[in-house]
Amino acid sequence: MNTPAITLMVNGAELTLTVAADTPLLWALRHDVGLPGTKFGCGIAMCGACTVHVNGEAVRSCVTPVSAVMGKQVSTIEGISGPVIDALRSAWSSIAVAQCGYCQSGQLMSAAALLSTNTSPTDDDIDAAMDGNVCRCGTYPRIRAAIHAAAAQLHTAGGSGR
Repeated sequence: MNTPAITLMVNGAELTLTVAADTPLLWALRHDVGLPGTKFGCGIAMCGACTVHVNGEAVRSCVTPVSAVMGKQVSTIEGISGPVIDALRSAWSSIAVAQCGYCQSGQLMSAAALLSTNTSPTDDDIDAAMDGNVCRCGTYPRIRAAIHAAAAQLHTAGGSGR
């Protein structure tokens, strides 16, 4: 059986992969592209460890086939950049959000998607955006505090975060 080549845009680079169209994006990113920052957690889109951005939206890559992202921009934790993620990384560090760290790439990707569209989120906004991102260490209060701190940093910097 011949597997056709699939072209993806990942972190700004056009990549051609020889994978089946129904291959989960997670496995293409980790195994074929060599970007291990996107983690496997549950395989059923319930934990958020595999969160990436597709055209700026948070997407669970474990259940997204590569065929669904052809012609779209995929960003992973390794490739995301800009004021929003910089503010989040700074807040994550200063508040010491991570314990084991396994879920953190997915947490950051979901938080970045939120702050890219809403730089003044309420607790309810944060809870809704982060719903489905599981942290077994239970750092949810610190995650929320870090998102608020990053939002404040974006406002102090005088920008919308984009």
